[in-house]
Amino acid sequence: MGATEKRMEQLGIVLQQTDWRGKGAAEAVFADDMLYFSAHYPVDEKGKPVYVGRVGAEIDEETAYKAARLCGLNMLRTLQAYIGSLDRVDYFVKALCLVNSAGDFYNMPPVMNGFSDLMVEVFGRRGQHARAAMGAYVLEGNMPVCVDAIIKVRR
Repeated sequence: MGATEKRMEQLGIVLQQTDWRGKGAAEAVFADDMLYFSAHYPVDEKGKPVYVGRVGAEIDEETAYKAARLCGLNMLRTLQAYIGSLDRVDYFVKALCLVNSAGDFYNMPPVMNGFSDLMVEVFGRRGQHARAAMGAYVLEGNMPVCVDAIIKVRR
């Protein structure tokens, strides 16, 4: 077990391996030492939505923060499946969060903090990243958020 996995254990974070890939889609793709992630959603280990609704209407900002954190946990599962030890993460480069927003909801960055805070908890400075948080008219399954990212991996 690497240092990052030990840190996760101290934080009480347990990852269950899953495989939600379809035939034509990949959860992530390597390009040299960069790993590009597809959108990750707030779903359980069986791929079922844990949170549903538009932020600012059916979902409040605090719940959306938790949903973004769950997107991050799901991304960590994928990351571990692709690279093995999370110690191989050199650093997070960029992340994008889309927030399924009601027409008058404007606090997308605090929602994305659910993802960003988790990555800093787990990786420290290696988890800090450039980012963008934007409102979306609708997301798959009416889920409140999705997050994708680019990560530099040590070979």
